[in-house]
This record gives sequence, structure tokens and C-alpha cells, in this order.
Amino acid sequence: MAQTLSEIKQLLVNHGLRPKKKFGQNFLHDGNHMAKIMDAARLSPGDTVLEVGPGTGALTERLVEAGAHVVAVEIDRDMEAILQARLGDKIALHIGDALDGKHAINREVLALLGDRPFKLIANLPYNIASPLIANLAIDHLSMTGMVVMIQKEVADRLLSPPGTKAYGPLGILIQALFEVQRVGVLKPGCFYPPPSIDSAVVAMHRRDQPLCEDAKALGELLHKLFSKRRKQLGSILGREAQLPDGVDHNMRPEQLSVGQLCEMAR
Repeated sequence: MAQTLSEIKQLLVNHGLRPKKKFGQNFLHDGNHMAKIMDAARLSPGDTVLEVGPGTGALTERLVEAGAHVVAVEIDRDMEAILQARLGDKIALHIGDALDGKHAINREVLALLGDRPFKLIANLPYNIASPLIANLAIDHLSMTGMVVMIQKEVADRLLSPPGTKAYGPLGILIQALFEVQRVGVLKPGCFYPPPSIDSAVVAMHRRDQPLCEDAKALGELLHKLFSKRRKQLGSILGREAQLPDGVDHNMRPEQLSVGQLCEMAR
């Protein structure tokens, strides 16, 4: 059932459609990279999968073939006819936004997921990637893992170590809660139409024991520290603030490890 580039183009032509820039539609057609996504997902038959941005259903069809119960969320109503024709009642389809604002997942999507553990497996539109990942990671512990295709710059942030320019709140939060691994880097030619930047696939599997028990407290601390990341801790928190062992008031936020920041949050 794998869709080739020519098949994706023909599906769009048959329905009188073109990729829409406003929805970040860059359809992944590289079968090798889709196979890598499936391998990294570690799916078993009956697993529940949230897919955001299914497009023509190229990855969706592979998820269904693997025996997953797929909740697909597509913001472009024009894609509904293609998805219904190819997949019908094999998936639970929500036409609309996956997010309710920037800080919550759409309630109708949550209703389709129910109380089951689930994984996010998706070729994510670039404009939704960061808030979607953060919301699911912090507020939805039933999400056990993510394998997502995202902008390479965002992937670098998720994987970045202390002392680097890309090290910041999103990556620290994710590293505190998940084991994070880069699966691969994708060139623009893997997509139709080709984007102007490179992309990457990142796999995140929730830790059995998170480095930080209170992700919201950690998030609040990170916002406070990294909004002034070039200042010293003493200038941000005050020279009287109590700090963990190994951390002093002359250090800057980007010098602290994930573990040290988690200890500060505690």
C-alpha cells in the first residue's frame, strides 16, 4: 500500500488539490525513511497511535498495516475525501486542529484517544511541532512515546547538550522526561513539495523514572532562567537563593545539566 511520489501527486490531481503552504504541507514520500519511522516506533498490534497531519495517508497506511488503532488529525478538510477513500473506517479521523490554542490538546482528539496509552507517530507540520510535543509530554502521561519528523533545527534543540546554542527549555524538558534519539536526517527531496530546509526524525520514549517528577515546576523554572540566559544565576534568582551542590551563583543557565536543573526545580 506504500504511496510513491507519483501516486501522491496523482491523488492530489484526482481531487483537484495542490499542497497548501498555510498548513505546512510537505508530503513525505521517501519509503526508506518511513520504514525507519516504523522501526523506531516499536509498535505492537493493537497499539493506539496519534498521527497529526496524515495528508494523503502514506504513513497512515503503514500504521494500519502494522495493526495500530490510528487516531488521525488533519486540519485540511480537502484531505478528508482522500483519507476516507483509502482508509475509511480503518482509522478514527478528526478534521480540525490538534491544538486548542497553544497550551492544550483539542478535546475532541482526546475523546477519540480515550484512556488508552498511545504514541505520537507523525510527519509533523513545522508550525505545530514544538507546542504539540510540549503539551503531550507534560500534560498527557498516557503518551508513552513519540517518533516524529520535524524541522532539523527543532530536532537539534531536543537533543542538545549543555553549553550549546541550541540548549534550552524544550530540549531540557524532553530530556528530563524521555530517552531521546535521532533516527535520521532528511533532505528536502524526500518531500513533495521540497521544503527549504533539512528535516530530522527523532524518537522519544518516556522514561520509567523521569529525572523530574514535576514537569510544570521545571517548565516554570526554565522559563524564568532562559528568558535571561546570558545572565548569571545570582542576577536572575538573587544572591541569597539556595542552589544544589555543584551549582554556584556565577553560573549561567545554559551551563547547567538537565539533572542540575531538575534538582533546582525540586
